[in-house]
Amino acid sequence: MNERNVSALTGVVFDETTEITVGELCEVCAVEPPLIEKLLLEGIIDPVGGQRDELRFQYTSVRRVRTVLHLQNDLGVNLAGAALALELLDRIEDLRRRLRGGDG
Repeated sequence: MNERNVSALTGVVFDETTEITVGELCEVCAVEPPLIEKLLLEGIIDPVGGQRDELRFQYTSVRRVRTVLHLQNDLGVNLAGAALALELLDRIEDLRRRLRGGDG
């Protein structure tokens, strides 16, 4: 494998237990901090710890923020509607996990 391919494969692997900061969440999702504040107030994302100025989030918050952006930008759904859609998607996933015999 040449040097170019090796550099293309390097990076950080994130999983659901990875915690990220507000700044990292903003960077990964290409959003500004005021949107993160709105998502917090709406209950769409929840911090896992830290003081107000140093909140941390599970990496799964990235998926939630990106889903909200998709619902808003592509489908015209408002923030409250996006919150409801995410709640329903969470319930569907929980039911699927239960059907597969997970601990649900």
